[in-house]
Amino acid sequence: MKITVRKMAVIALLIAMEVVLTRFLSIQTPVMRIGFGFLPIVIIAVLYGPWYAGIAAAMADILGALLFPIGVYFPGFTITAFLGGAVYGLFLHNNNSGIKQNLIHISAAALIVTLALQLALDTWWVSIITGTSYTEWLAVRAVRATIMLPIQIILISLIMASKHLFPVIRSNTNSSETK
Repeated sequence: MKITVRKMAVIALLIAMEVVLTRFLSIQTPVMRIGFGFLPIVIIAVLYGPWYAGIAAAMADILGALLFPIGVYFPGFTITAFLGGAVYGLFLHNNNSGIKQNLIHISAAALIVTLALQLALDTWWVSIITGTSYTEWLAVRAVRATIMLPIQIILISLIMASKHLFPVIRSNTNSSETK
């Protein structure tokens, strides 16, 4: 896990993008948020792997909560953010196999993040914070999962297929640096 100035700069830029996309360019209701803040974390995951993506996602969550609070900070959401970044990294990092295999990895990552983490785990955190029934929140938040799952699969597929994005970011780096 060698960290270079270039890697830190790319990760910092992507964390800033995540905060902006999540806090300012998303649809927010008291119950849920629909947005594209996952995209910078996916890029970190593809480039640098699960640890960097998990730590970057957790840092973005903490920074967003401190700089632009929406309610009281709750560390459970930071745990979910870390796990989401790590899942993306586990499934998407160094996956240079064919498109069919990529789609399987992308779908698996999106399913785990959307259903297990954002729907199940985040709903549990919301029920703890509000002191209300988990099943009541689950029914409402299932709408978000239904909307976001295909959107995530499509957008991650487009990012993974990008012939221009990753060579630009990876230029002047050796292969051992991206592991």
